[in-house]
Amino acid sequence: QVQLVESGGGLVQAGGSLRLSCAASERTFSSYNMGWFRQAPGKEREFVARINWSGTVKSYSESVKGRFTISRDNAKNTVYLQMNSLKPEETAVYYCATQRATGASFDYWGQGTQVTVSS
Repeated sequence: QVQLVESGGGLVQAGGSLRLSCAASERTFSSYNMGWFRQAPGKEREFVARINWSGTVKSYSESVKGRFTISRDNAKNTVYLQMNSLKPEETAVYYCATQRATGASFDYWGQGTQVTVSS
């Protein structure tokens, strides 16, 4: 079973930046697509970004496009989410997850890291 550990969350002012990291426990991480999701209080979990296993294909939700960047370092079994120009409404718990085949559901999830954006 893949274990994922997110880090890098915290409190930031509106317009600020944070970089989230998600470290995986297995070397097979390099063969998995990875995603970032977030869940705000009282809301459904929503997709934020996805990166394929090689890092060559990336996709983003419309709300973060141009401000967030997903990347990965397979040598470190880690995926990142660089978040710029953060907004208060983006306060949420951010999760990373594995997608072990294109088109499959995201199956392994981390415990999440809290991001709080103050106005």
